[in-house]
Amino acid sequence: MHQYVNTNPYITLSQLTAAIQGTIRNAFNGKSFWVIADITGHSYYPAKGFHFFDLVEKDPHTHQLTAKIQANAWSQGTARIAEFERVTGQRFGNDLHLLIRVSVEYHPLYGLKLSLQDIDTSFTRGQLEQQKQATLLRLVTECSDIVRKTADGYFTRNKSLLMKSVIQRIAVITSSSAAGFGDFRKSLQNNIYGYTFYMDNYFTTVQGEANVAQVCAQLEAIRASGKIYDTVVIIRGGGAQTDLLLFEKFEIGKAVAGFHIPIIAGIGHEINETITDLMAHTSVKTPTMAAEMIISHNRSFEDALLKEQRNIIIRMQQMVSGRQQQLSSLHAHIVNRSRDVLTEYKEGLSQCRQVIPQAARHLLLRQRSAMTQLSGQLLAKPGQVTAGRLQELIHIQQHIQVFARKLLQQKQQQLQHHATVIRIMSPAALLRKGFAMVYHNGQIVTGAAALETGDSITVQLADAAVHATITSKTIIDGNESDI
Repeated sequence: MHQYVNTNPYITLSQLTAAIQGTIRNAFNGKSFWVIADITGHSYYPAKGFHFFDLVEKDPHTHQLTAKIQANAWSQGTARIAEFERVTGQRFGNDLHLLIRVSVEYHPLYGLKLSLQDIDTSFTRGQLEQQKQATLLRLVTECSDIVRKTADGYFTRNKSLLMKSVIQRIAVITSSSAAGFGDFRKSLQNNIYGYTFYMDNYFTTVQGEANVAQVCAQLEAIRASGKIYDTVVIIRGGGAQTDLLLFEKFEIGKAVAGFHIPIIAGIGHEINETITDLMAHTSVKTPTMAAEMIISHNRSFEDALLKEQRNIIIRMQQMVSGRQQQLSSLHAHIVNRSRDVLTEYKEGLSQCRQVIPQAARHLLLRQRSAMTQLSGQLLAKPGQVTAGRLQELIHIQQHIQVFARKLLQQKQQQLQHHATVIRIMSPAALLRKGFAMVYHNGQIVTGAAALETGDSITVQLADAAVHATITSKTIIDGNESDI
């Protein structure tokens, strides 16, 4: 049997791959390169903490692949990926356009690969900022009726809405499993002021760019419900920051900017404002801060009410004090005037008692004189004179009776008039009209000078006596309106 003899020199495959490995190691050992490329075919193994993916470059005009190479990220690279996700708020995965630092590796079994060493987050954040500015420009351009650019930022129709003085009825858009939702609800329910809130939950997925339609649908559900809400709160807290790109989308920004109820955004972003933050009526960093903002808003209204209540009490105390002084002055005037009137009418009655007997005596004396003359005439003309004088006496008697009766009636009328005036001007009548008498130590008080703060007084009303203690005293200058 003929045996084949190879006359060509050869090496084994392992020798060749070892030579390739050595050549590559000599050329690239200790070196790394910053490369701009897109991520495709990404796989992540959490148990080991390893990433495997392809780096590709595309023609900017035809989008055809111009280069492709496998890549991976071991422990150092995985740590840099986690930092990238934390800083940018974007999940590492397919279709990302990145600036990364890589080293060249070759293994006889696994071939040529690039190992990720670092990621330039500034490059990615710059791209994200460009996308954000492009979205904001689109909102201002296409939605100019609800969004406009101002010197201080962006003014939207939602920002122009007036937040109610008291917030109680709240619609909450969040995920049912979000930890931030539990914090928000607990903060409202356990507020130290005892405020009561009524919440309706509109659960949805608030993470991931693909869930834009779900969030917008919940806003429309609130609108279609017909319920009257004081505010709508959007909560995302408790999830990974890599899912914030959902709130940078044009559709959510437009829906929030034009919504008919004031929206409070508390999506848990501590670094930058999202487009949703910029479009909402009010933006806070966390769900707990959203609850605190609502409680503080209600407390401000309550403080304003309490302040107004204190002002009203002070004004009423001043008014009551002024009226009390006026009542005291009027009471003193009535008492003095009543005394004067009683004195005057007592003197008048005394004079009447003296005048009536004197007038009667004078009249009787005159009539006696006349009767004496008549007696003389009667002696001369007994029959005629007697009859005539008898008629005169009868007439005189009637005249005296009429005069006395009229005089007594006149004086009685005067007395009744004076009694009516005294009754009208009496303290009891004035008390029934709404005035009051103030006593201190059993004495009527006619002026505030006799009273001091802390004195006990008795206010005599028409039907009761009220005992009070003076808490303050305000001197009135006399310019108060007349009673």
